[in-house]
Amino acid sequence: QVELRQKVRSAMAYPAIVLCAVILIVTAMMIFIVPIFKHLFSTLNGSLPVPTQIVIAISNVVASVWLLAVIGIIIAIVVLMRRWIATPNGREKWDAFKLRPPVFGPLAHKVALARFSTTFSSLLAAGVPVIEALDIVALNSGNQIVANALVGAQEGVREGKSLSATLAQYPVMPVMVTQMIEAGEESGALDEMLDKVATFYDNEVNATVDSLTSILEPLIILFMGACI
Repeated sequence: QVELRQKVRSAMAYPAIVLCAVILIVTAMMIFIVPIFKHLFSTLNGSLPVPTQIVIAISNVVASVWLLAVIGIIIAIVVLMRRWIATPNGREKWDAFKLRPPVFGPLAHKVALARFSTTFSSLLAAGVPVIEALDIVALNSGNQIVANALVGAQEGVREGKSLSATLAQYPVMPVMVTQMIEAGEESGALDEMLDKVATFYDNEVNATVDSLTSILEPLIILFMGACI
């Protein structure tokens, strides 16, 4: 799990560094370079094109005290967001939001499923009872939506229902996962089936991260070129 998390972080490190570099370069241009041209243009006594006027207006805002206000607002928003996410309601809504974006949502979903199936398989193979294993897996799933499904499945198992039938009621659990769990329950090899599910999603995450890296690099270069 640590290796998987490090791979995802390393894939995101390149775009994050480039984005920070673009922000720093553009900010430096707005503060130090554009004012020089602004002074030069003011001596020409001519009408400036609209794009130039927009750039000068942005430079005036960035070079003024408004920049400090904007930075303060951004820091305040980040602090408030972190405190909100730390609450149970905030964590649930934030984890639900993380599953929605087009590319990163499926990636976060696959990471959570890989973590759930790996932990659950290891606990069952070690002889931990299903109900207790579900409790542990829910606490370590890494996503509150997946954890809610596991808590609901725990209640269903207590009532005598099958684990696969209970998990099938939650949209966050793919059909393939519930079918593999059902096959494991019928064959008495639930831990082995979950291990196969974990292998499948580990491979899916690796493939998604590799493709994401190859797609992001040209997009980031185009973004940097457009900004400059």
